[in-house]
Amino acid sequence: MSTVMVFDFGLQRTGVAVGNTIVGTASAVETLQSINNKPNWDGISRLIEQWAPSQLVVGMPKQLDGQDTPLTAPIEKFCNQLNGRYNLPVAQANEQFTSIEAGRRLKEVRQAGRKRKVKKEEVDQISAVIIFENWYQNQ
Repeated sequence: MSTVMVFDFGLQRTGVAVGNTIVGTASAVETLQSINNKPNWDGISRLIEQWAPSQLVVGMPKQLDGQDTPLTAPIEKFCNQLNGRYNLPVAQANEQFTSIEAGRRLKEVRQAGRKRKVKKEEVDQISAVIIFENWYQNQ
């Protein structure tokens, strides 16, 4: 395994990153807009064909006490659909606080001279990068 595709799934948008297990790093790729609160399967298929990952990872949010969140069931459904459509292994990784960390990282970049405002789509992509980092550290 070397190429891992990571998803920060949401009902409106899904951030996507691609990681490399050899070097342990990931890069933000794209944010896919959902279609009627459903995953953008055409976009996901295009990215899987382009990057040819051997592993998929999906961020799974949990509450502080470890309980499920309202997104748990839709994310589990998304994981099952990914596995069924692409016949690739799908792992789940803790995504607790990834959006907060992504916002912090993007704010640092902005303070370092970037002029434009941070977009939600960028937060989703960086969240996917952080999900990869969390997953990779626990391998």
